[in-house]
Amino acid sequence: MRSGERHRSERIGWLRAAVLGANDGILSTASLVVGVAAAEATRHTVLVAGISGLVAGAFSMAAGEYVSVSSQADTEQADLALERKELATQPEAELDELTEIYVGRGLDQDLARTVAQQLMAKDALKAHARDELGFTDELAARPIQAAMASAASFAIGAGVPVLTILLSPMSVLVVLVSSVSLACLFGTGAIAARLGGASILVGAGRVVFWGILALAATAAIGRLFGAAAG
Repeated sequence: MRSGERHRSERIGWLRAAVLGANDGILSTASLVVGVAAAEATRHTVLVAGISGLVAGAFSMAAGEYVSVSSQADTEQADLALERKELATQPEAELDELTEIYVGRGLDQDLARTVAQQLMAKDALKAHARDELGFTDELAARPIQAAMASAASFAIGAGVPVLTILLSPMSVLVVLVSSVSLACLFGTGAIAARLGGASILVGAGRVVFWGILALAATAAIGRLFGAAAG
């Protein structure tokens, strides 16, 4: 890769965590707020529900992402430990294995052998980790980074419906929270698609579609239980 050249794959890890966190923060908190508001709750009750959803969701996202990525990191470390052992006990077999990998990618046997020898002489474990196991520094599992990104992005996303509660008249709170949240979901979907090189309309559209379903479902449940309580 040339100096200064960057690929989308380099940011896929943190991008996935950040976008997932923001979308989940917006949608889950907005749905919670809309459901409570639709049950004819007071502004105070709706606000408490929104803030509680923000805090609980941020911790939940952080914990879930940390556990998930930690499991990935544990698997990577176990694979590297096995590869390190094989390099120490079966160096020739590992050289043959790396040679065949390069042959499979299009090099002739002699050149593949030469490349494998030179790369293993420099850093045998790194060569096998990259070309045999598919591990790279850019895509390595980073649990703490992923957890912090998820928690922060969730909190930012969840702050949208919470702030809307403070600024909206109660008479139109459900409509405004839904509208603002869907607009933000469209934006995060479009940004994610743009950074990932996908279609902006497709990326944003699928997020908004599920957002509409979730908001409609919670609004219906809120109205149903609100009418029953009344």
